[in-house]
Amino acid sequence: MARKTKIDTRAIGLDVGLAFSRFLTGKENLHYGLWQSDWEVCGANAGRAQEAYTEKLFRLLPEGRSLTILDIGGGAGETAKKLVAMGHSVDIVIPSAFLAERCRENAGPKARVHECRFEDFTTDRRFDLCLFSESYQYIPLDIALAKCLGLLADDGVVVIADCFRSDAYYADQEDVAKVGGGHALKDFRALLAKMPVVVEAEEDITDAVAPSVEIEQEMFNVIGYAFRRSDEALSEARPVLYGTIRRIIGLLLGRRRRERLEQRLHQRTRTAEAFRHYNTYLMLRLRPQETA
Repeated sequence: MARKTKIDTRAIGLDVGLAFSRFLTGKENLHYGLWQSDWEVCGANAGRAQEAYTEKLFRLLPEGRSLTILDIGGGAGETAKKLVAMGHSVDIVIPSAFLAERCRENAGPKARVHECRFEDFTTDRRFDLCLFSESYQYIPLDIALAKCLGLLADDGVVVIADCFRSDAYYADQEDVAKVGGGHALKDFRALLAKMPVVVEAEEDITDAVAPSVEIEQEMFNVIGYAFRRSDEALSEARPVLYGTIRRIIGLLLGRRRRERLEQRLHQRTRTAEAFRHYNTYLMLRLRPQETA
């Protein structure tokens, strides 16, 4: 029996997400925005919210000197571009070939791009800052922070800005995709309690980032509408071809994946309220404990 060919939906999603970000903001930021309560939640304010997020993130950087920075999971290189412009030395670790190329393009030749998983990254360099901007969730919890501590220079810090799953995420047993993601917050708290680190700064910004998911949902609904109209037109004009395409899609995508895709493209379950219920979004700065 022939094996099913897997479609790399993550790569497709990244490509579409970057195109959507460029269209809305003129930049290729993949992170959430930070929304003020009096801002209208609409595409016109998406770039403004993302800039506010970056400004807040940068306030966690050590001040008064040029830093050596390891940008872990550097997205499309927009954050690294800003850091290089500020006079910092930046290395980016990114496992996606597609995003690595965007990092090289956006961050420029002064940023060093390492196309590999963080778990596999090796270097003799030591860094003043290890930065996770919505990338901490993609690295095993027992590896990410421990490895960073071995990569820090004297007086170095770790900055994490990411989403963590709340207890409500696990309590809700409905078989539907839940907005958000990341490690379980209680597991992260337990890790911090046993690791030799000091939490120098921490802020819960869940409420301020939550509206971002509604902009994302609008994008998915527009794509879903385009698919639905094309689907209707093809079924009427070319019913045999339409049936063949539907069967092929059924072979390539399992039932559960088709249902999740249907939910994301045609429903409106990704709301700010749902995000707040299922997630906690934190910005933290951690410093290694001083040894006696």
